[in-house]
Amino acid sequence: MQQEKEQQLLEDQRDLNKFGYAQELLRDMGGFSNFAISFSIISILTGAVSLYGHGLLYGGSGMMGFGWTLVALFVILIAASMSELASAIPTAGALYHWAAILGSKRWGWYTAWINLIGQIGIVAGIDYSFSLFADPLLASAFGYTSTEKTTLILFGITLLLHGMFNHIGIRLVARLNDFSAWYHIGVVVILVGSLIFFSRHDLQPLDYLFQVGQTFSDKPYAIAFLIGLLQAQWTFTGYDASAHTIEETINPRVRAAWGIYTSVAFSFIFGFIMLAFVTLSIKNAAAASEAENAFIYVISKALGGAFGSVVLWLVTFAMWFCGLASITSFSRMLYAFSRDKGMPWSHQWAEISTKYRTPAKAIWLVIILSFALALFDYIVKSINPNTSYTTLAFLTAVSVVGLYVAYGIPLYLKLRAESRGLFQRKHYGPWHLGNWSKPINVLSLIWIVFISIMMVIPPNQTAGYALIAMFFVLLIMDLAYYRKHFKGPQAALGNSEEEIKRQEARFRDS
Repeated sequence: MQQEKEQQLLEDQRDLNKFGYAQELLRDMGGFSNFAISFSIISILTGAVSLYGHGLLYGGSGMMGFGWTLVALFVILIAASMSELASAIPTAGALYHWAAILGSKRWGWYTAWINLIGQIGIVAGIDYSFSLFADPLLASAFGYTSTEKTTLILFGITLLLHGMFNHIGIRLVARLNDFSAWYHIGVVVILVGSLIFFSRHDLQPLDYLFQVGQTFSDKPYAIAFLIGLLQAQWTFTGYDASAHTIEETINPRVRAAWGIYTSVAFSFIFGFIMLAFVTLSIKNAAAASEAENAFIYVISKALGGAFGSVVLWLVTFAMWFCGLASITSFSRMLYAFSRDKGMPWSHQWAEISTKYRTPAKAIWLVIILSFALALFDYIVKSINPNTSYTTLAFLTAVSVVGLYVAYGIPLYLKLRAESRGLFQRKHYGPWHLGNWSKPINVLSLIWIVFISIMMVIPPNQTAGYALIAMFFVLLIMDLAYYRKHFKGPQAALGNSEEEIKRQEARFRDS
């Protein structure tokens, strides 16, 4: 077995060398670990739970049945399309490498920056979700009052802890991600089992889960339902993590592709089961939608005080694991982009710790950027306290649009390259969609365009303004930085064999 593993590692290194890169990161992740990081970032116990009140407010109980399923079916198509590209181009740059190879270095550069914007939003949103749940639970235990300030402080502490764990090494984080995947499944089983046992005589009829026409917002139901899709759509983000950790995965053309696809598929199944029983346990939907935290309200009413608190803590710890995995993914994307000199001071962010073999400086830049986004929203709300949106809705909308636009660009470029005969069957990896590739890619793009528009309409228009401002800054950087410094990813340019050997020798000797 050890000999087979060493042979596979050698093949993986040669495969990476063909794209112009040395094997700098430690390649030690198996197929389950690769799946686990995306499954942990999707985290049905984070997105579906933290935005449960948002979905219930706008779409009523039908959002949990119809809304979750509708979004999941389209996301499975997107995941399949991305798996196909990960198998064909197995580099840590992932989305922006795909865009650069299939389009041009400018396409790659913009894809990287749009993805970076989305990654900032997802890391901030996940750790802020943890803080939103943990802070009131801690407040009730230690006798202080939970406020936006205390939530922000806990958010900062959580980011610091996640930065420290990611800095220490990929082996530890990989083990925690493996544990996180099983932990998520276990908590869902405990939650669903508890609701069945304690609420079996009070559960709503099954058709309640698919009841449409009810909204607790001031908008027409059709519009409200579409706004409520943010709950499911944000949950299904971050599965590109399997591609960003591809240079740390053994046999990545197969395992990373399956990691992307299966993480979405299993999240859909377990998420639907969880949302179904939580929603069927609702005794008063109007009161739940008006509660400060709808999920905590429903669970507390269904399971009672003491046991309900235990279950809520189990859910909250799942969010902590989700945040840990999201920083791993973001830091690898940032490292890969800096390795290609795509950012100011790239040599700093591309530096690998010789002791831990992790992109240490990139990890701490991720922490700073994520905290800055939440701090920006906190300052805006301090100036204008009458805003109607929540901090979480702002962070999640930014991440959904940024990530899904970045997902869509390489899919569009693949279709364009295929129509020009530049990307052919021989370029596919071992994981591909065959004759279904083009129709699945087209449906994926249609959904991405649609959902990107829906995520920034009122009441989430502030997220739209923030994205416009970020894109404006990006245009300025195009003129000030891109033209002078960015030569394009080595995956598109090709590195010299001598340079690759020098890079690898540096890490062998360190």
